[in-house]
Amino acid sequence: MLKRAATKLYNWVALMIILGAILGHFYPVVAVKMQPFADGFISLIKMLIPPVILCSVVLGIAGSGSIKKAGRVGGKAILYFEVVSTLALVVGLVMANLFGPGRSFHADPAKLDPKLVANYVTQAQHMTVADHLLKMIPKTMFSAFTDGDILQVLLISVLLGFAVAALNEKHKAPLIGFLENLSKAFFGVMHQILYLAPLGAGAAIAYTIGKFGLKSLVPMAQLIFLFYATCALFVFVVLGAIARIAGFNIFKVVSYIKDELLLVMATSSSESALIPLMEKMEKIGLSKSIVGLVIPTGYSFNLDGTNIYMTLASLFIAQALGIELTLGQQLGILVVAMITSKGAAGVTGSGFITLAATLAVVPGIPVAGMALILGIDKFMSEARAITNHIGNCIAAVVMASWEKEIDWEKFHANIGRSAKSAPVTTAVAVAEVPVLAGEAE
Repeated sequence: MLKRAATKLYNWVALMIILGAILGHFYPVVAVKMQPFADGFISLIKMLIPPVILCSVVLGIAGSGSIKKAGRVGGKAILYFEVVSTLALVVGLVMANLFGPGRSFHADPAKLDPKLVANYVTQAQHMTVADHLLKMIPKTMFSAFTDGDILQVLLISVLLGFAVAALNEKHKAPLIGFLENLSKAFFGVMHQILYLAPLGAGAAIAYTIGKFGLKSLVPMAQLIFLFYATCALFVFVVLGAIARIAGFNIFKVVSYIKDELLLVMATSSSESALIPLMEKMEKIGLSKSIVGLVIPTGYSFNLDGTNIYMTLASLFIAQALGIELTLGQQLGILVVAMITSKGAAGVTGSGFITLAATLAVVPGIPVAGMALILGIDKFMSEARAITNHIGNCIAAVVMASWEKEIDWEKFHANIGRSAKSAPVTTAVAVAEVPVLAGEAE
């Protein structure tokens, strides 16, 4: 039993998270020095995201059977993302108005230090809504991949996918074969990188607690608790209702992807589990074309956790500074956030940058007010990333259900089994962690 547990990456990640938390609390100086290990792991993951998205989206469109079908699936997915993302923004606004987490702060705007958030707002202050839309277009065909801009990579992938789908079979077949082999190679590289997941997760937790300390949570505990509660409410009530209508149980799905959620929580990055999630969705009966289209697109257009954070944090800052926003101003924040949230990267800190971009466009709330939540943003990024990840998982199943491209028998068999015990072949478990010294066969 112990030997079998030692071969599961999930258990090693959990163990390193605990050890990292202990190190961060009792030896903060040493823990802060662990940051390069955490950043290095995230960088390795990010290195693979652009080519994987390119292969997945192109294969998803070209392999859908027809351009018309690909356009229909893509259009439905975007419509679904916009509706659900808007619901997330509304939920954040409602919760902020109901509980008013910033009303007891009475912060003085004159005492805010804009230098604290200068790095986040320098570019945002000069960007209009039109600039955010234009940011979707890369400077060159290759700059999107070198810059790692997911939205730009997605645009190129969609255009290339439709171009390949329009080719005759003679020219299309070799390209699809090449991309399928290339995709398998990238997934193989990801499996190798995931061997470092325990180190990356432990280092990330150690750095966070060592840098900010658990005491930094106390003054802002109300906001943190409200944000986590709002994310949980959105996942299990809003997404839960959507899942129920589509014919599946969200609790069983969340249990099925718990390995990936642990990795996302530790690294504060939903990108760290993008590729394992895509593999898992195919293993439970979703078609490859749906997975290849919906999940990568969702990482730019379906950021539910980030959306909740933007409206909740915006109103918190306004309340803390004694600024009373009218309904029209709050709706203005919602509209702007719908645009600025698109393409936000799934890595830690991106939500804070997106918030800066939103406040820079919306008059009435000083961007310097972000200094009030700078110290606790890292602790809220975990909930953002987890909510984003679950949202994309649910979206993939819903879209597969709508398109009748899901093997429900296989789906329920795997989901049901995961509720009792995680399957041995879970994607994030790589395959097996190498056995310890002396145990090799």
